[in-house]
Amino acid sequence: MSTQFELTAETRSGTGTSDSRRFRRGGKLPAIIYGAGKGNQNLLLDQLELLRNLETEAFHSAIIAIKTDNGTEQAILRDVQMHPFKRQVLHVDFQRISETEELRIKIPLHLIGEDVAPGVKIQEGIISRLANEVEISCLPSNLPEYLEVDVSQLNMHDSVKLSDIKVPEGVEIIALAHGGEDHVVASVVAPKVVEEVEEVAEGEEVEVAEAEAPSEPEAEESGEKE
Repeated sequence: MSTQFELTAETRSGTGTSDSRRFRRGGKLPAIIYGAGKGNQNLLLDQLELLRNLETEAFHSAIIAIKTDNGTEQAILRDVQMHPFKRQVLHVDFQRISETEELRIKIPLHLIGEDVAPGVKIQEGIISRLANEVEISCLPSNLPEYLEVDVSQLNMHDSVKLSDIKVPEGVEIIALAHGGEDHVVASVVAPKVVEEVEEVAEGEEVEVAEAEAPSEPEAEESGEKE
């Protein structure tokens, strides 16, 4: 199961724009939790605590224990609304989970074996990542923190597809379900070489041309002397 996180929350009654602004000025963050056959519940979280957790990759695909005065509920992060230019969360959504119901969630892909892949170590290629995460389906008890993508055997121009990823028991990759498309997630490619071409500046050519041809006054003067 993915790493467990805990958040302390307060229940809130105000839901309007002015209330939300007032909460944020006080360092609080409006949030909502829904699902699992229960009604929606409006919450308030600590802004700084949530920001710190958002910086941790595992938090985005983990089961989170949300503690309130009414008890503790298990949930996953569903949506985060950030301020356009401030380091501030405007609103966050959580979905309750049920231990008996499968959930769909995106989890990170971690590449392993990049430094020993023949295409990189011997053939001087580079790893091209085409996917950083993948959507899976599983019971909460089977939720992995991430999936490993083994690239250690790749030669130049070889690739790894979704079907090559080893998944834990009880976990299914959504894209492969029911005959879905098998996407490439990583490959070894040749590095791009940028050729530098030395070009003669146009200004230099003009200067040479002007040096070779006499100016009009000089031509007239030479004609008068003859």
